[in-house]
Amino acid sequence: MLHPFQSGLTLLFERRPGPGFALELRLPLGAAHDPAGQEGTAAVLEEWLHKGAGNLDARALADAFDDLGLRRGGSVTHESTRFSVSGLRSDFPRALTLLADVVRRPHLQDGELTSVLDLARQDLESLADSPADQLAVRLRELAFARPYAHPVSGTLAGIAAITPETARAFHSRYGSRGAALAVVGDFEEQVVHDLVTVHFGDWQGGGQELPAVIFQGDFVRHQPDDSQQTHINVLFRSPGPTEPGWLAFHVALGALAGGSASRLFEEVREKRGLAYSVGASVHVTGRDGFVWAYAGSTPGRAAQTLDVLLNEFARLRQGVTSEEFERARTQLLAATVFAAETARGRASALTRDWLTLGAVRALGEVRRDLEALTLADVNELLAERPFERPAVMSLGQGAVLRNGAHALA
Repeated sequence: MLHPFQSGLTLLFERRPGPGFALELRLPLGAAHDPAGQEGTAAVLEEWLHKGAGNLDARALADAFDDLGLRRGGSVTHESTRFSVSGLRSDFPRALTLLADVVRRPHLQDGELTSVLDLARQDLESLADSPADQLAVRLRELAFARPYAHPVSGTLAGIAAITPETARAFHSRYGSRGAALAVVGDFEEQVVHDLVTVHFGDWQGGGQELPAVIFQGDFVRHQPDDSQQTHINVLFRSPGPTEPGWLAFHVALGALAGGSASRLFEEVREKRGLAYSVGASVHVTGRDGFVWAYAGSTPGRAAQTLDVLLNEFARLRQGVTSEEFERARTQLLAATVFAAETARGRASALTRDWLTLGAVRALGEVRRDLEALTLADVNELLAERPFERPAVMSLGQGAVLRNGAHALA
């Protein structure tokens, strides 16, 4: 069932037999909407909301979830903020009440924000212990213009500038327009609709536009670091989730980086022993697609590692083999089926699809699309969309340059 409320909220319901349920609320408001100079606001607010809501203080609210055995979660991306709850079917009404309290009636007391900000600051400071994470943050800063240049967790300067008043102002941007609420469980449709109407039927506001993405690729940079390893990131544009080649591209990337039989694993690690870790994955930023590739090597082998990595991306233009295609497609099919096995996973997929695609895909539909995909489809896409003008960055004791050049920093 897909039911749009006049307020702009969309209810997505899927009946599924079983003793449990899952619900997820996803709002089109995320880190890309952080106020300038207060990067990290969306993530901080998501944590602050749980420090008391409705007629329950922070401790009582946590106990209310725990006493029912409810599993709650939440996260922020640049594009959205999501809240999830799952548990036994009989506890669905109470779970929906608690979720509505957290999102619509949080206490947002000044004193509770202090501890949330302290934890956010500690998380950012801990990046100093993770060179690979430092590299990803720095590459994002260089490759993307604001408001996608900062990590979801924000910046130290941004966290320091957040006040109770500015965080509350950000919460006032929460609302029903553009939001999606998914419910998966063994319920009657009318029961779900009526309960959602009680708790969210009069909700108003929201409707934030997603900023356009400006990608500033085609560069090579190095950040000196005392790490014994040299970390390498390469960032390319790829098809986005609303483009026709999205599914074919996922299969192609599976051939490149999907497990121990993939090209990157074989060419970079197994044949040459250049990197202890290598891989690539698709990420959506705004409405656009990107491929982030990573390799962890040593200073003496880093230049060759980068050369082989880039060569494998370039070689994709020649296409993948039938064996690679079948293996990658099978892996993607299995991952799709397994991800939807749990009610929690399915609820998340429903809200993600709605906000990203403006439509909900049945599991059978995704499977049929994958089964209908051909080797020719994948290779045609690869021939038409070569990997060009990447953003390349390394972190370590030596600066890694393309074309085999390597200079000590």
